Amino acid sequence: MKIRHLRWWMVALISVGTILNYLARNSLGVLAPQLKGELHITTQQYSYVVGAFQAAYTVMQPICGLIVDRIGLQLGFALFAVAWSLANVAHALAGGWAGLAFFRGLLGLSEAAAIPSGMKAIAEWFPARERSVATGWFNAGTSLGALIAPPIVIGVSLALSWRWAFVVTGGVGLIWAAAWYIFYRSPLKHRAITPEEQAYIAADRPAAPQHKARARDILRSGRFWTIAIPRFLAEPAWQTFSFWIPLYLATERHMDLKHIAMFAWLPFLAADLGGVLGGYLSPALIKRGVPLIPSRVAGICLGALLMIAPGCIGLAVSPYLAIGLFCIGGFAHQMISVLINTLSTDVFAPEEVGVANGFVGQAGWLGGLLFSLAIGQLADTIGYTPLFACLSFFDLIGAAVLIAMIGRLTPATARA
Repeated sequence: MKIRHLRWWMVALISVGTILNYLARNSLGVLAPQLKGELHITTQQYSYVVGAFQAAYTVMQPICGLIVDRIGLQLGFALFAVAWSLANVAHALAGGWAGLAFFRGLLGLSEAAAIPSGMKAIAEWFPARERSVATGWFNAGTSLGALIAPPIVIGVSLALSWRWAFVVTGGVGLIWAAAWYIFYRSPLKHRAITPEEQAYIAADRPAAPQHKARARDILRSGRFWTIAIPRFLAEPAWQTFSFWIPLYLATERHMDLKHIAMFAWLPFLAADLGGVLGGYLSPALIKRGVPLIPSRVAGICLGALLMIAPGCIGLAVSPYLAIGLFCIGGFAHQMISVLINTLSTDVFAPEEVGVANGFVGQAGWLGGLLFSLAIGQLADTIGYTPLFACLSFFDLIGAAVLIAMIGRLTPATARA
């Protein structure tokens, strides 16, 4: 049976996997106040647990991208999904911060495949003019997973225990891994795709490169660094929102677990809206005559301006105003994230996207790792206010770098 608009069903399948990936990922942050008490973990030790995940994730992103480029998305992404699901379940065995850090590192090694795989699928299934929209919906899975984590994780924890919360959020990923392996195929191999849609996708697909992308060639290219530097500067915000919001609300705003469950998901709802609307902004600008690459850059710059809001969180007079500023930050960051990720599909051929986006992601996660370690070292001494202020400056600098280096970005189709 042929299915019309099959590419959007593929985005839905990818998004579900991303939701479950981020549900597992954000379980730790949601449980942080409880784990600190029950396992006697200090703020500094918690930063090491977070850092173990970030370090493993940072190292593995280009490696995961290389693997899925080599063995294919169908098998590669399914194997990584099985691995991250089992790693998250294993968190239930931890007896202290060192055990949590070990299992968190295993989770980072496997979850690093999510974004490079998703972006590779979008590069395979979508023409350039639709990629930012597809990326917006795909990227919404990252926020939606983080959004549903507080009520689900805290609900399971209160009903059973924190150990069962890790088992539940990890176990559901195994079901998705099987679904991915059964249903995913490339456009050239999928039996359900219509000839019209296959021709539509292929219309502006760049010619395959004569040689497989090599890491050193990607790292030497100006187009890589033009994307990687802003991503390095932008990612600390998302890492802060994902791993530190519940702990900040508990320690600085004196909210209990039930109140955190009620409010901590709101920034991620706003992030979903920012990611989706950011994806639609670029095609809207293209229709008004703005070229492809500048249409992406314009949205990134708008997001950077909005990121001034979370920099003011320390000045908020109430926890509810602080949450509101977190919401603006979530909206702004995901607008930036969607368009930076889309740029990697614009300037690299589909055969290169897994590796290239993996290196871009590695740059971002390196920034996130360094900033999380800084929070762990400084939050108890100087407080969160100057740390949140840094997030605004990072994105503004990143936007300035992108504007200055925009001449190094040309669509892959133009080079074919």
